[in-house]
Amino acid sequence: MKNMREDKHPPHHRPPHLREPGEDRDGFEKRPGRERGGRGPRVFAPGDLKLLLLALIAEQPAHGYDLIRKIEGLFEGAYCPSPGVIYPTLTFLEESEMVVGDALAGKKLYTITDAGRQSLEDQAVALEGVRMRIDVSKRSLRGHDRPPEIHEAVHNLRHALQMHHGRWTPEEILRVSELLNSTAKAVVDGPQPTSEESV
Repeated sequence: MKNMREDKHPPHHRPPHLREPGEDRDGFEKRPGRERGGRGPRVFAPGDLKLLLLALIAEQPAHGYDLIRKIEGLFEGAYCPSPGVIYPTLTFLEESEMVVGDALAGKKLYTITDAGRQSLEDQAVALEGVRMRIDVSKRSLRGHDRPPEIHEAVHNLRHALQMHHGRWTPEEILRVSELLNSTAKAVVDGPQPTSEESV
């Protein structure tokens, strides 16, 4: 059985088909959110996301969306991994026999294997380092605290857009884009004076 830590190819020398999900040519994970030109600050060091997902699945079997929500919670809303980062990493863990994914109602429920638990035990110190780096990254990414109600509202909006896929007619694209743009403008403009204040 292949051990997660065994790797004959250092990250920067791996051919493309052997690179792990999210890994760029220099071995660093791409920062989600900057898909065109350049990278933002790195949230996870190489290997951190795989280890964190393994630990979360060990705590409780979960679907991919549940894991995204849990990681967002660890960062207190300051960062939310995209499905394009999470699902390839879950596939990597599954192919490495660290987790198994059972398809239920069209969604995979991921459960840790004995090999996955052994890997977690072997990397207990590394996992503690991951959690410490999350705490540091959380403060750095957050910049200033936003109220939890705002975090929840942003999450609900993101989820609504994800669930809306497949229904993007030209009319619907126009409707939703105008709604989002007007909301963004209202936030920037701030509270409008009442009729009494404007007198």
